[in-house]
Amino acid sequence: MSDVRSYVRSLERSRDSTRPEHRPGVFSMRGREWDLLDAVFAPLHAGTTGIVLDMLGLSAPSRTPWRGSFLEIGCGTGVVAVTAALAGCDTVVASDINADAVANAALNAARHGVADRVRAVHSDLFERLPADQLFDTIVWSSPYVRAPEGYRFGSPLERAYVDPGYEAHRRYVREAPDRLADGGRALLHFSSRGDLEGLQGIAGEAGRSLRVLGTLAVADKGDVVEHLLLEIRREERAAPVRRRIDAPGPAVRRADPGLIQPA
Repeated sequence: MSDVRSYVRSLERSRDSTRPEHRPGVFSMRGREWDLLDAVFAPLHAGTTGIVLDMLGLSAPSRTPWRGSFLEIGCGTGVVAVTAALAGCDTVVASDINADAVANAALNAARHGVADRVRAVHSDLFERLPADQLFDTIVWSSPYVRAPEGYRFGSPLERAYVDPGYEAHRRYVREAPDRLADGGRALLHFSSRGDLEGLQGIAGEAGRSLRVLGTLAVADKGDVVEHLLLEIRREERAAPVRRRIDAPGPAVRRADPGLIQPA
């Protein structure tokens, strides 16, 4: 599929997600009920939120409780951030550029009784977070489809589906490792629908390396999409991220509930 078809289809999906049948006021995911506000990414429509929970090992109770501080960039409804708090994280920040998503995350933190540990912040990536605030785990389920540079968003919801020129990815790859506490992990959920080679180039330019922690192949409307959980490091350039789904390289492991161990 060409880059143009790919990003156009993603924009069509963002518009389709606004239809009433895709926007229940309350939805169920991984055994819990969640509030969904208008103009916020709908987890059941796209499915990526559940995939991130699975790849992080947050879909089922962990034998070892999570600890430390957790930051979710692009939190949307706050499902991942709230689940991290429920799993044991001491402090959680749920950040989003969409003000409605920030309100939605706060609503779900209150619904599940963790409002004392989950702080919802209106921020463009790390822009409005204190420079000296460091985290043990940072996660972003990115809008991995690359739109042309200069594309202007038609609605706030489109930001959850495409990234023009990979400008947001460029900033995240560069800045996330500098926001980590000692031993922390900067994670990125990506997919084969994104520009993997372009992302690898961005990492190299920023002096970062990408390590594949796990992959998960998912059937999506006739396509097989490979989802990847990447760790961003301040190290020498890693081997190129491989696109093959049936024969992943030696650094690739299939995702399982225990893949990411609690900090």
